[in-house]
Amino acid sequence: MTGRVPDFSIHELHLPESLDGPDGKDFRELTSVLDTMVLETWGSLDRASSAQSRLAGWRDTPYEASRNFFARVGGRIVGHASCQVPLKDNVHTAWLQVDVLEGHRRQGIGTALLRTVEGVAMAQGRHVLQAHTEHPIGAAGAGAPGGVTDDGPGVAFCLKNGYALEQTSRFSSLDMDHDAEWARLELAARSKADAAYKVLAWTNRCPGEYVDHMAGLMGRMSTDTPAGGLEIEAEAWDAARVRQLEDTTLAEGQTSLVAAAQHRSTGDLVAYTVIYLDPSKPWVAEQDDTLVAKPHRGHGLGMLVKLANLRRLQTECPEVRRVMTYNAEENEHMLSINVQLGFKAAGYDGEWQKRIK
Repeated sequence: MTGRVPDFSIHELHLPESLDGPDGKDFRELTSVLDTMVLETWGSLDRASSAQSRLAGWRDTPYEASRNFFARVGGRIVGHASCQVPLKDNVHTAWLQVDVLEGHRRQGIGTALLRTVEGVAMAQGRHVLQAHTEHPIGAAGAGAPGGVTDDGPGVAFCLKNGYALEQTSRFSSLDMDHDAEWARLELAARSKADAAYKVLAWTNRCPGEYVDHMAGLMGRMSTDTPAGGLEIEAEAWDAARVRQLEDTTLAEGQTSLVAAAQHRSTGDLVAYTVIYLDPSKPWVAEQDDTLVAKPHRGHGLGMLVKLANLRRLQTECPEVRRVMTYNAEENEHMLSINVQLGFKAAGYDGEWQKRIK
Protein backbone atom coordinates (compact mmCIF):
# COMPACT_ATOMS: atom_id res chain seq x y z
CA MET A 1 0.00 0.00 0.00
CA THR A 2 1.26 3.45 -0.80
CA GLY A 3 0.47 6.82 0.68
CA ARG A 4 0.13 8.04 4.23
CA VAL A 5 -1.13 5.58 6.82
CA PRO A 6 -4.15 7.22 8.46
CA ASP A 7 -4.16 8.06 12.15
CA PHE A 8 -6.29 5.76 14.24
CA SER A 9 -7.34 5.54 17.86
CA ILE A 10 -8.31 2.56 20.01
CA HIS A 11 -11.10 2.71 22.58
CA GLU A 12 -12.60 0.26 25.03
CA LEU A 13 -16.26 -0.52 24.47
CA HIS A 14 -18.53 0.05 27.45
CA LEU A 15 -21.62 -2.10 27.10
CA PRO A 16 -24.86 -0.10 27.19
CA GLU A 17 -27.75 -0.90 29.47
CA SER A 18 -29.97 -1.51 26.44
CA LEU A 19 -29.79 -1.53 22.66
CA ASP A 20 -31.71 1.72 22.28
CA GLY A 21 -30.35 3.76 25.16
CA PRO A 22 -28.34 6.97 24.74
CA ASP A 23 -25.20 5.13 25.94
CA GLY A 24 -25.45 2.63 23.08
CA LYS A 25 -24.18 4.71 20.16
CA ASP A 26 -20.74 3.05 20.01
CA PHE A 27 -22.23 -0.41 20.45
CA ARG A 28 -24.78 0.10 17.68
CA GLU A 29 -22.12 1.40 15.30
CA LEU A 30 -19.77 -1.46 16.16
CA THR A 31 -22.40 -4.16 15.62
CA SER A 32 -23.20 -2.68 12.20
CA VAL A 33 -19.49 -2.75 11.31
CA LEU A 34 -19.22 -6.38 12.48
CA ASP A 35 -22.11 -7.30 10.19
CA THR A 36 -20.23 -5.64 7.32
CA MET A 37 -17.16 -7.73 8.14
CA VAL A 38 -19.20 -10.94 8.03
CA LEU A 39 -20.60 -9.91 4.64
CA GLU A 40 -17.10 -9.13 3.36
CA THR A 41 -15.90 -12.61 4.33
CA TRP A 42 -18.92 -14.84 3.72
CA GLY A 43 -21.23 -12.91 1.39
CA SER A 44 -24.21 -13.40 3.72
CA LEU A 45 -25.19 -12.74 7.33
CA ASP A 46 -25.66 -16.43 8.19
CA ARG A 47 -22.70 -16.32 10.61
CA ALA A 48 -23.46 -12.87 12.02
CA SER A 49 -24.81 -12.46 15.55
CA SER A 50 -27.70 -10.11 16.18
CA ALA A 51 -27.15 -6.94 18.19
CA GLN A 52 -29.18 -8.44 21.05
CA SER A 53 -27.12 -11.62 20.97
CA ARG A 54 -23.85 -9.70 21.05
CA LEU A 55 -24.96 -7.45 23.88
CA ALA A 56 -26.10 -10.31 26.10
CA GLY A 57 -23.27 -12.63 25.07
CA TRP A 58 -20.58 -10.05 25.86
CA ARG A 59 -21.77 -9.47 29.41
CA ASP A 60 -19.71 -11.08 32.16
CA THR A 61 -21.00 -14.23 33.83
CA PRO A 62 -19.66 -16.24 36.77
CA TYR A 63 -17.92 -18.43 34.17
CA GLU A 64 -16.48 -15.99 31.63
CA ALA A 65 -15.47 -12.34 31.37
CA SER A 66 -15.09 -10.31 28.18
CA ARG A 67 -13.56 -7.00 27.18
CA ASN A 68 -14.07 -5.40 23.78
CA PHE A 69 -12.18 -2.66 21.96
CA PHE A 70 -12.66 -0.80 18.70
CA ALA A 71 -10.49 1.28 16.40
CA ARG A 72 -11.57 4.52 14.76
CA VAL A 73 -10.20 6.23 11.67
CA GLY A 74 -11.58 9.67 10.89
CA GLY A 75 -14.36 9.19 13.42
CA ARG A 76 -15.51 5.87 11.91
CA ILE A 77 -15.16 2.43 13.53
CA VAL A 78 -13.00 0.24 11.29
CA GLY A 79 -11.81 -2.54 13.61
CA HIS A 80 -12.74 -4.62 16.62
CA ALA A 81 -10.91 -6.83 19.10
CA SER A 82 -12.07 -8.87 22.06
CA CYS A 83 -10.58 -10.87 24.91
CA GLN A 84 -12.65 -13.58 26.58
CA VAL A 85 -11.29 -15.37 29.64
CA PRO A 86 -12.76 -18.39 31.44
CA LEU A 87 -13.13 -17.85 35.18
CA LYS A 88 -13.78 -21.33 36.63
CA ASP A 89 -11.59 -23.62 34.52
CA ASN A 90 -8.98 -23.19 31.78
CA VAL A 91 -7.85 -20.16 33.76
CA HIS A 92 -4.51 -20.19 31.93
CA THR A 93 -6.15 -19.40 28.56
CA ALA A 94 -7.73 -16.45 26.78
CA TRP A 95 -9.68 -16.38 23.53
CA LEU A 96 -8.81 -13.40 21.34
CA GLN A 97 -10.49 -12.05 18.23
CA VAL A 98 -9.31 -9.26 15.92
CA ASP A 99 -11.19 -8.02 12.85
CA VAL A 100 -10.53 -5.03 10.57
CA LEU A 101 -12.57 -3.83 7.60
CA GLU A 102 -10.97 -4.83 4.29
CA GLY A 103 -10.14 -1.28 3.22
CA HIS A 104 -8.22 -0.60 6.44
CA ARG A 105 -6.01 -3.67 6.69
CA ARG A 106 -2.19 -3.67 6.55
CA GLN A 107 -2.06 -0.25 8.18
CA GLY A 108 -1.07 -1.35 11.68
CA ILE A 109 -4.61 -1.24 13.05
CA GLY A 110 -4.96 -5.01 13.50
CA THR A 111 -1.55 -5.23 15.16
CA ALA A 112 -2.42 -2.45 17.60
CA LEU A 113 -5.73 -4.11 18.44
CA LEU A 114 -4.02 -7.47 18.93
CA ARG A 115 -1.41 -5.95 21.26
CA THR A 116 -4.24 -4.38 23.25
CA VAL A 117 -6.11 -7.62 23.89
CA GLU A 118 -2.91 -9.62 24.39
CA GLY A 119 -2.03 -7.11 27.10
CA VAL A 120 -5.43 -7.60 28.72
CA ALA A 121 -4.96 -11.37 28.69
CA MET A 122 -1.46 -11.24 30.14
CA ALA A 123 -2.56 -8.79 32.85
CA GLN A 124 -5.02 -11.48 33.96
CA GLY A 125 -2.28 -14.10 34.14
CA ARG A 126 -3.16 -15.90 30.91
CA HIS A 127 -0.23 -17.53 29.14
CA VAL A 128 -2.03 -19.54 26.42
CA LEU A 129 -3.69 -17.30 23.84
CA GLN A 130 -6.11 -18.76 21.29
CA ALA A 131 -7.73 -17.23 18.21
CA HIS A 132 -9.31 -18.20 14.89
CA THR A 133 -9.30 -17.31 11.20
CA GLU A 134 -12.12 -17.83 8.69
CA HIS A 135 -11.77 -19.32 5.21
CA PRO A 136 -14.77 -19.57 2.87
CA ILE A 137 -14.47 -22.18 0.15
CA GLY A 138 -13.52 -20.43 -3.08
CA ALA A 139 -11.52 -17.74 -1.27
CA ALA A 140 -7.74 -17.67 -1.16
CA GLY A 141 -6.50 -20.22 1.31
CA ALA A 142 -9.62 -22.38 1.35
CA GLY A 143 -10.72 -25.44 -0.55
CA ALA A 144 -7.41 -27.26 -0.17
CA PRO A 145 -7.15 -30.34 2.06
CA GLY A 146 -7.75 -29.09 5.58
CA GLY A 147 -9.06 -25.81 4.23
CA VAL A 148 -6.35 -23.47 5.58
CA THR A 149 -3.21 -22.67 3.60
CA ASP A 150 -0.31 -20.27 4.13
CA ASP A 151 -1.84 -17.61 1.87
CA GLY A 152 -5.25 -17.71 3.53
CA PRO A 153 -6.78 -14.55 4.99
CA GLY A 154 -5.42 -13.80 8.44
CA VAL A 155 -2.85 -16.60 8.25
CA ALA A 156 0.15 -14.34 7.63
CA PHE A 157 -1.06 -12.09 10.45
CA CYS A 158 -1.23 -15.00 12.89
CA LEU A 159 2.14 -16.41 11.86
CA LYS A 160 3.81 -12.99 12.05
CA ASN A 161 2.54 -12.57 15.59
CA GLY A 162 3.71 -15.95 16.84
CA TYR A 163 0.54 -18.04 16.59
CA ALA A 164 0.59 -21.65 15.37
CA LEU A 165 -2.25 -23.45 13.62
CA GLU A 166 -3.39 -26.19 16.01
CA GLN A 167 -6.76 -27.31 14.60
CA THR A 168 -8.97 -26.90 11.55
CA SER A 169 -12.76 -26.95 11.81
CA ARG A 170 -15.05 -27.51 8.85
CA PHE A 171 -17.95 -25.09 8.50
CA SER A 172 -20.84 -26.83 6.75
CA SER A 173 -24.31 -25.91 5.55
CA LEU A 174 -27.41 -28.06 5.04
CA ASP A 175 -30.20 -27.19 2.63
CA MET A 176 -33.36 -28.12 4.54
CA ASP A 177 -34.91 -29.44 1.32
CA HIS A 178 -32.22 -32.12 1.28
CA ASP A 179 -34.06 -34.82 3.23
CA ALA A 180 -34.41 -37.63 0.69
CA GLU A 181 -32.17 -39.98 2.69
CA TRP A 182 -33.42 -39.12 6.15
CA ALA A 183 -36.05 -41.85 6.36
CA ARG A 184 -33.50 -44.53 5.51
CA LEU A 185 -30.94 -43.10 7.94
CA GLU A 186 -33.52 -42.87 10.72
CA LEU A 187 -34.63 -46.45 10.19
CA ALA A 188 -31.04 -47.68 10.38
CA ALA A 189 -30.32 -45.65 13.54
CA ARG A 190 -33.51 -46.83 15.24
CA SER A 191 -32.75 -50.45 14.43
CA LYS A 192 -29.58 -50.08 16.52
CA ALA A 193 -30.94 -47.93 19.32
CA ASP A 194 -34.65 -48.43 19.96
CA ALA A 195 -34.33 -51.47 22.20
CA ALA A 196 -32.04 -49.71 24.67
CA TYR A 197 -32.62 -45.96 24.17
CA LYS A 198 -35.39 -43.43 23.64
CA VAL A 199 -35.28 -39.84 22.41
CA LEU A 200 -36.40 -36.89 24.56
CA ALA A 201 -36.86 -33.31 23.40
CA TRP A 202 -37.33 -29.87 24.97
CA THR A 203 -37.11 -26.17 24.14
CA ASN A 204 -34.88 -23.68 25.98
CA ARG A 205 -35.07 -25.16 29.51
CA CYS A 206 -33.95 -28.66 30.43
CA PRO A 207 -36.57 -30.40 32.59
CA GLY A 208 -35.46 -30.38 36.22
CA GLU A 209 -35.21 -34.16 36.48
CA TYR A 210 -32.57 -34.21 33.71
CA VAL A 211 -30.51 -31.11 34.44
CA ASP A 212 -27.79 -32.96 36.39
CA HIS A 213 -27.51 -35.49 33.56
CA MET A 214 -27.14 -32.63 31.08
CA ALA A 215 -24.43 -31.04 33.20
CA GLY A 216 -22.45 -34.27 33.02
CA LEU A 217 -22.80 -34.49 29.25
CA MET A 218 -21.93 -30.83 28.69
CA GLY A 219 -18.82 -31.23 30.81
CA ARG A 220 -17.74 -34.09 28.54
CA MET A 221 -17.79 -31.74 25.52
CA SER A 222 -14.47 -30.30 26.72
CA THR A 223 -12.76 -33.70 26.98
CA ASP A 224 -14.52 -36.15 24.64
CA THR A 225 -14.37 -34.09 21.44
CA PRO A 226 -11.15 -33.57 19.46
CA ALA A 227 -9.18 -30.41 20.27
CA GLY A 228 -6.16 -30.84 18.01
CA GLY A 229 -3.15 -29.15 19.58
CA LEU A 230 -5.22 -26.64 21.56
CA GLU A 231 -4.55 -26.67 25.29
CA ILE A 232 -7.98 -27.24 26.81
CA GLU A 233 -8.67 -28.57 30.28
CA ALA A 234 -11.84 -30.31 31.42
CA GLU A 235 -14.70 -27.97 32.27
CA ALA A 236 -16.67 -28.47 35.47
CA TRP A 237 -20.41 -28.32 34.79
CA ASP A 238 -23.25 -28.50 37.29
CA ALA A 239 -26.94 -27.62 37.22
CA ALA A 240 -26.23 -23.95 37.97
CA ARG A 241 -23.93 -23.68 34.96
CA VAL A 242 -26.52 -25.28 32.69
CA ARG A 243 -29.14 -22.82 33.90
CA GLN A 244 -26.79 -19.87 33.43
CA LEU A 245 -26.16 -20.88 29.80
CA GLU A 246 -29.90 -21.23 29.24
CA ASP A 247 -30.49 -17.78 30.76
CA THR A 248 -27.83 -16.20 28.54
CA THR A 249 -29.27 -17.88 25.45
CA LEU A 250 -32.71 -16.48 26.24
CA ALA A 251 -31.25 -13.02 26.95
CA GLU A 252 -29.59 -13.19 23.52
CA GLY A 253 -33.07 -13.63 22.02
CA GLN A 254 -32.30 -17.14 20.84
CA THR A 255 -34.35 -20.32 21.00
CA SER A 256 -32.67 -23.66 21.63
CA LEU A 257 -34.09 -26.99 20.49
CA VAL A 258 -32.57 -29.95 22.32
CA ALA A 259 -32.81 -33.65 21.52
CA ALA A 260 -31.34 -36.18 23.95
CA ALA A 261 -31.04 -39.95 24.13
CA GLN A 262 -32.01 -41.65 27.38
CA HIS A 263 -30.71 -45.08 28.33
CA ARG A 264 -33.87 -47.04 29.14
CA SER A 265 -32.43 -49.34 31.81
CA THR A 266 -30.66 -46.65 33.86
CA GLY A 267 -32.62 -43.50 33.01
CA ASP A 268 -29.34 -41.69 32.25
CA LEU A 269 -29.06 -39.18 29.43
CA VAL A 270 -26.21 -40.43 27.26
CA ALA A 271 -26.33 -38.23 24.13
CA TYR A 272 -27.61 -34.84 23.10
CA THR A 273 -27.59 -32.24 20.35
CA VAL A 274 -28.81 -28.65 20.21
CA ILE A 275 -30.01 -26.31 17.46
CA TYR A 276 -30.10 -22.54 17.99
CA LEU A 277 -32.47 -20.16 16.23
CA ASP A 278 -32.30 -16.36 16.21
CA PRO A 279 -35.43 -14.44 15.12
CA SER A 280 -33.22 -11.82 13.50
CA LYS A 281 -32.11 -14.52 11.02
CA PRO A 282 -35.25 -16.61 10.44
CA TRP A 283 -33.81 -18.27 7.34
CA VAL A 284 -30.94 -20.04 9.13
CA ALA A 285 -30.34 -22.17 12.23
CA GLU A 286 -27.16 -23.44 13.87
CA GLN A 287 -26.59 -27.05 14.88
CA ASP A 288 -24.20 -26.69 17.80
CA ASP A 289 -22.91 -29.17 20.38
CA THR A 290 -23.51 -32.86 19.73
CA LEU A 291 -22.12 -35.50 22.06
CA VAL A 292 -22.50 -39.22 22.65
CA ALA A 293 -20.98 -40.47 25.91
CA LYS A 294 -18.14 -42.86 25.14
CA PRO A 295 -19.68 -45.99 26.76
CA HIS A 296 -22.75 -45.59 24.53
CA ARG A 297 -21.13 -45.06 21.16
CA GLY A 298 -21.74 -47.46 18.29
CA HIS A 299 -25.54 -47.52 18.69
CA GLY A 300 -26.47 -44.86 16.13
CA LEU A 301 -27.26 -42.26 18.80
CA GLY A 302 -25.47 -39.37 17.10
CA MET A 303 -27.52 -39.87 13.96
CA LEU A 304 -30.70 -40.49 15.95
CA VAL A 305 -30.63 -37.28 18.02
CA LYS A 306 -29.53 -35.11 15.09
CA LEU A 307 -32.33 -36.43 12.90
CA ALA A 308 -34.87 -35.95 15.69
CA ASN A 309 -33.86 -32.32 16.06
CA LEU A 310 -33.82 -31.67 12.31
CA ARG A 311 -37.26 -33.25 11.90
CA ARG A 312 -38.55 -31.04 14.68
CA LEU A 313 -36.98 -27.99 13.06
CA GLN A 314 -38.74 -28.83 9.79
CA THR A 315 -42.10 -29.07 11.54
CA GLU A 316 -41.89 -26.15 13.97
CA CYS A 317 -39.78 -23.69 11.95
CA PRO A 318 -40.57 -24.19 8.24
CA GLU A 319 -39.10 -20.76 7.43
CA VAL A 320 -35.58 -22.10 8.12
CA ARG A 321 -33.89 -22.81 4.79
CA ARG A 322 -30.36 -23.64 5.96
CA VAL A 323 -28.66 -25.15 8.98
CA MET A 324 -25.02 -24.37 9.79
CA THR A 325 -22.65 -26.52 11.82
CA TYR A 326 -18.96 -26.86 12.71
CA ASN A 327 -16.81 -29.97 13.15
CA ALA A 328 -13.15 -30.52 13.87
CA GLU A 329 -11.59 -32.05 10.76
CA GLU A 330 -10.28 -34.97 12.81
CA ASN A 331 -13.77 -35.73 14.19
CA GLU A 332 -14.39 -38.21 11.39
CA HIS A 333 -17.42 -39.90 12.93
CA MET A 334 -19.49 -36.73 13.44
CA LEU A 335 -18.38 -35.40 10.05
CA SER A 336 -19.58 -38.63 8.46
CA ILE A 337 -22.98 -38.27 10.12
CA ASN A 338 -23.33 -34.70 8.89
CA VAL A 339 -22.29 -35.64 5.35
CA GLN A 340 -24.88 -38.42 5.30
CA LEU A 341 -27.51 -35.93 6.46
CA GLY A 342 -26.65 -33.67 3.52
CA PHE A 343 -24.32 -31.07 5.04
CA LYS A 344 -21.80 -29.69 2.54
CA ALA A 345 -18.56 -27.90 3.35
CA ALA A 346 -18.86 -24.12 2.99
CA GLY A 347 -15.54 -23.12 4.52
CA TYR A 348 -13.05 -23.71 7.30
CA ASP A 349 -12.01 -22.07 10.55
CA GLY A 350 -8.38 -22.18 11.60
CA GLU A 351 -7.82 -22.47 15.36
CA TRP A 352 -4.56 -20.82 16.45
CA GLN A 353 -2.54 -20.78 19.66
CA LYS A 354 0.36 -18.88 21.16
CA ARG A 355 2.14 -19.55 24.45
CA ILE A 356 3.47 -16.66 26.49
CA LYS A 357 6.41 -17.58 28.70
